[in-house]
Amino acid sequence: MSFSVFIVTFFTWLVLTWTIDPQEIIVGLIVSAVISVIFKRYYNIKLSAKFIPGLFKFVFVYIPVFIWEMLKANLDVASRVVEPKVKVKPGFVRIKTDLKGDVAKLTLANSVTLTPGTITVDIKDDELYIHWIEVKGTDEESKKSFYGVFERILKGVYE
Repeated sequence: MSFSVFIVTFFTWLVLTWTIDPQEIIVGLIVSAVISVIFKRYYNIKLSAKFIPGLFKFVFVYIPVFIWEMLKANLDVASRVVEPKVKVKPGFVRIKTDLKGDVAKLTLANSVTLTPGTITVDIKDDELYIHWIEVKGTDEESKKSFYGVFERILKGVYE
């Protein structure tokens, strides 16, 4: 059994069930143990000293910023739908990210995709290929204005 997989799985169980019922905790312990035994060879999760501070930064900094950006994007897309004159300039944009880890890049790609009006189509090495509902520019500054806030926080969380 991989202890780090067990800890991550059990913590996820606690967060998802959000209960202090002893029966739920026992079931969570058992399920986490079984999962960590089964998936030991597939997942190589290593907890480091940066895990807990990164987790707090993710929960208390990244998630609120992400929700705010998602709310703004929802309002933007909704306003485009109800306006009589359609304001769209769709296109694909290649974004170079400074994030190094695969999980950090995946989190950035998912955050972009979950923000209305954008979708991450592909990730190759350090580049994300994104479709935007309105491409405001292809220079680095206009791209950074969109995803830069996500990238800065994720860099602090994962690296």
